[in-house]
Amino acid sequence: MAGIKALAKETAVYGLSSIIGRFLNWCLVPLYVYMFPAEEYGVVSYLYSFTAVALVILNYGMETGYFRFASRSDNPERVYTTALISVGATSLLFMALMSVFINPVSELMLLPDSKLYVWMLAMIVAIDAFTNIPFASLRFRKKAYRFAGIKLLNVFVNIGLNLFFILACPALMKSAPWLVSWFYAPLGGESFGIGWIFVANMISTLVVLLCLLPELTLRRLEFDRALLRRMLSYSWPLLILGIAGILSQNMGQMIIPYLFTDHPVEARAMVGIYGANIKIAIVMVMFTQAFRYAYEPFIFAQAKNDGENRLRAYADAMKFFVVFALLIFLGVMFYLPVIKHFVSPAYWSGLDVVPVMMIAELCFGIFFNLSVWYKITDRTRWGMWMSLICFVLMLGLNLWLVPAIGIPNGFMGSALAALGSYFAVMLISYFVGRHYYPIPYQLGRMGLYTLLAAILYAGGAWLEQVFAMPLVYVTRTLMLIIYLGVVCTFEDVPKISPMLRRVLHRGKH
Repeated sequence: MAGIKALAKETAVYGLSSIIGRFLNWCLVPLYVYMFPAEEYGVVSYLYSFTAVALVILNYGMETGYFRFASRSDNPERVYTTALISVGATSLLFMALMSVFINPVSELMLLPDSKLYVWMLAMIVAIDAFTNIPFASLRFRKKAYRFAGIKLLNVFVNIGLNLFFILACPALMKSAPWLVSWFYAPLGGESFGIGWIFVANMISTLVVLLCLLPELTLRRLEFDRALLRRMLSYSWPLLILGIAGILSQNMGQMIIPYLFTDHPVEARAMVGIYGANIKIAIVMVMFTQAFRYAYEPFIFAQAKNDGENRLRAYADAMKFFVVFALLIFLGVMFYLPVIKHFVSPAYWSGLDVVPVMMIAELCFGIFFNLSVWYKITDRTRWGMWMSLICFVLMLGLNLWLVPAIGIPNGFMGSALAALGSYFAVMLISYFVGRHYYPIPYQLGRMGLYTLLAAILYAGGAWLEQVFAMPLVYVTRTLMLIIYLGVVCTFEDVPKISPMLRRVLHRGKH
């Protein structure tokens, strides 16, 4: 239980920075969707889906490889600097290649008139890939607060610059042009539009790099070729896993423009609507990401413990992940009529994707939890195969469902494809894992919580059909309390604090 408490504490720290950071970035969505039409915001969503894939490629599984080898090495510093030099070299190579071949790459991405956007994002993703290794070192060394601080600084700088470039600069150009015209006008000023989003991202990324200089310079750089070969041998299946996984996660935004080449404006609008609405479901992604930051060091640390304690820790981690993920799902869905106002009414046609994507992300989070068996047993090739299966399913379902639904709601096909694919690989991972590394997951308890959440969700949806919204919100809040009460009862969580019990005891006398 001590391990679970430590995991919960670190998840809270990472989660706070992740939740606050993503929430604040999420608050930029209203700015984008109210300032730019769906087809322009679609370009932003489309490009960022490609950068997510490029980031995984440029990291080639070295984050997890670093945790694996550093946790077993008597010289973890050498593991760190070897990974740092390797990823730094490949990131520099990527930057050079993208600078040389920017024209054909932009045309291949169906954005021949947006070369500058593509180039800026290429530079951003290369720097992000490099800085992921120092961030991994902070996680390994339990420097959660420094990790969280730098991540939040990145968010604040990015948000501040977005507001400055998109809102303040156009106003200043009218009232005091001399303050901003020297840099604002050369790029096109207000007509540069969504380009300022990428400029803000570039600057905030450079700020992060400067903040990580102590992790980059206050080190004696050692490069161990033999160690790198072992790390690559361990990590290359994770690279395939990561590529397939991130392609699956971003499949909808990436594939829609290629499926409707005869209707490019409508396709970009669909990407924009889909991208804006899945931002509402991002709360589940934030929780999964926060859990992931703490979980990877946790599983390798627990591997040193006794077998029974280790297996119990893994099972408890899964159970509490499901408990909190279901709570997040209910919270978002119960208050969606309020949350939806974060995006423009012009984008509300895509709200139906929110519950589908939240359930899909829950399945993906469970799949990530199940990955412990192949990471601990060094059978990372199984993770690769399952990610490839997920990718094939995702691609096939998108190619079928998106054109079948067609314009303007084809994005719903991408959401359904994500749900079907994640659910399938979740089941596959569970049954294969039972053979190689059986963990006594509390399926009955988790099934009970899932059934309860489903009943409450259905009841909450029914309430909206028959009662006024104020009463609906009150009742739904009571439903959330019921869910928490059931969990507290079954998990033997004290429902009344010792201090409150003492107060009540005194009141009787």
